[in-house]
Amino acid sequence: MKSSTKDIAEGKLHQAKGKIKEVVGVVVNNPELEIEGKGEKLTGHIQEKVGHIEKVLEK
Repeated sequence: MKSSTKDIAEGKLHQAKGKIKEVVGVVVNNPELEIEGKGEKLTGHIQEKVGHIEKVLEK
């Protein structure tokens, strides 16, 4: 698997995990978990964008 494809896939995975943590944090009224989820979601979004940039640069 190419590095760019791997970054895109891992980025989407982190976004999903972050969203789950964020929702669980809201449901159980745990602000720390909610913030952690938002951070992981943002990290995943950045990683996915890096993968897209790498894909463009490979051409």
